[in-house]
Amino acid sequence: MNRSARPELDLTQFLPYRLNHLADRISQGLSTIYSERFGITIPEWRVLAWISHREVLTAKQICDFTGMDKARVSRAVQGLEGRGLISRTPSDRDQRLQFLRLTGAGEALLSELIPAAHAWEADVVATLSAAEYRDLFNAIGKLERQLERIERQSAERWLRQESGS
Repeated sequence: MNRSARPELDLTQFLPYRLNHLADRISQGLSTIYSERFGITIPEWRVLAWISHREVLTAKQICDFTGMDKARVSRAVQGLEGRGLISRTPSDRDQRLQFLRLTGAGEALLSELIPAAHAWEADVVATLSAAEYRDLFNAIGKLERQLERIERQSAERWLRQESGS
C-alpha cells in the first residue's frame, strides 16, 4: 500500500489524544503539590477528595466515581487509613461493606491541600477569560452527555444482538 493511500491520523488534531494528553499533564502537575507537600499519591488524593465531597462513601462508590479499579482504590484506602487520614466503619447489615470517612487529621490535611489545589488550578486557567472558562465547562458537559448517549446506545445494541432481535 502506498503511503498516500493509507489513512492518516494527526494526533495534534485528534480530540481524544489532546484531551488525554492535557488531562495527564494537569494530573501530573497537580500531583506535585500533593505528593511533595503532603505525601499522598494520585489515587489517595482522589479518595480523599471524594470522601470530602460526599462525607461517607464505600470503596465501591469511590471506584464508580473515579473510574479507578478495585485494587487501586483498596491500596489507596489502606494507605490513607494507615496514616490516620480516613477511618472505616463496617456496616451493621453487611460486614463486607465498610463506610469510609475523613478523620480529624484527614480534614486538617485537606484544609491545607484544597486551597493549594484551587490556587494551582487558578494559575492554569488564568489564561482563560471568565466566558472561556464557563464555555469550557459547558463543552465538557456536552461531551460527557454525548458519551453517555453513545454508551447507552452501544449497550442497547449489544443486548439486542445477544437476545437475537
